[in-house]
Amino acid sequence: MSKIEIRPMEPEDWSAVSRIYLEGIATEHATFQTTCPPYSAWDASHAKECRLVLLADGVIAGWTALRRVDPRWCYRGVAEVSIYVGEQFRGHGLGYHLLTELCHQAEKAGYWTLQSTVLQDNAASRALHTKCGFRLVGRRERIARDCHGRWLDTFLMEYRAATNEPEGYKKL
Repeated sequence: MSKIEIRPMEPEDWSAVSRIYLEGIATEHATFQTTCPPYSAWDASHAKECRLVLLADGVIAGWTALRRVDPRWCYRGVAEVSIYVGEQFRGHGLGYHLLTELCHQAEKAGYWTLQSTVLQDNAASRALHTKCGFRLVGRRERIARDCHGRWLDTFLMEYRAATNEPEGYKKL
């Protein structure tokens, strides 16, 4: 991969984004979800800002987006991270570029806390988040069942903005 570009996600990207999401679902290590929602439902449940895609040699190789954790005003700067890298692109450091840029864009948009829930078997995601400045906040034991009915733990990872009032926080 010689050229990497990160740009805002557009609705026209949904075909590639949903394919990558389905690849993540198929691993059974990325999410408890078992199906990909239609774009309209996905769009309604994610923040409009900080939706990014990473292109490797012109091909969408990964994506990231935020979902607010609580609609109350006091939590306006707290969001949950979704990040997915396509199967054929994993293991090349692209997730690092994507998550680093998301953190930067989130601070510019005014988010002061990003959190990520990582399933117990996803050591690569835990390592990625740690490398990008997230810290382990805790482990939730037997929090949910996977598609096979197994109880799984999750790790709650957190990233804090460099300041308590990041650049765009008044806009949120």
